[in-house]
Amino acid sequence: MARAWRLTVRHGSEVDRESFDSADDALAELERRAQAIHAEGPLEPVAGFRDYKPAEQVAARFELSGPRGLRRGREAGLDVMGDGRFVAYTGSILKRVLDRGHPIEALREELTGG
Repeated sequence: MARAWRLTVRHGSEVDRESFDSADDALAELERRAQAIHAEGPLEPVAGFRDYKPAEQVAARFELSGPRGLRRGREAGLDVMGDGRFVAYTGSILKRVLDRGHPIEALREELTGG
C-alpha cells in the first residue's frame, strides 16, 4: 500500500519530500522539523527592491497533502516566519490562515477532525 500523506519541506534552497502512513506521523515530523528550524533563530532583514523585515520573510515552508480519492486530497501547511512565528494554513493555492490555538494542533484538527 502506498503511503498516503506527503510532507514537502522548503528551507532555503533545499526541498525535501517524505511520505507517511498517517496524518499523525506526518504532523509529528512536521513539528519536529519546524521546531529545529525555529531554534536556528530569527532571520536578518534583507534589502532588495525594498527592505524585508524578518516578519515578512518565510524561513521555511511545510506543505502537507493527504490521501487522494475521488476528490482532491486535503492540503495544509505551516510557515516558519523569519521572526519565529508559526503560521498554519489550509489550501495550496488559495490559502486560509488558521488563527485558532497552537498552529500544529490547528493543523491536526483541520486534517484529522481532532
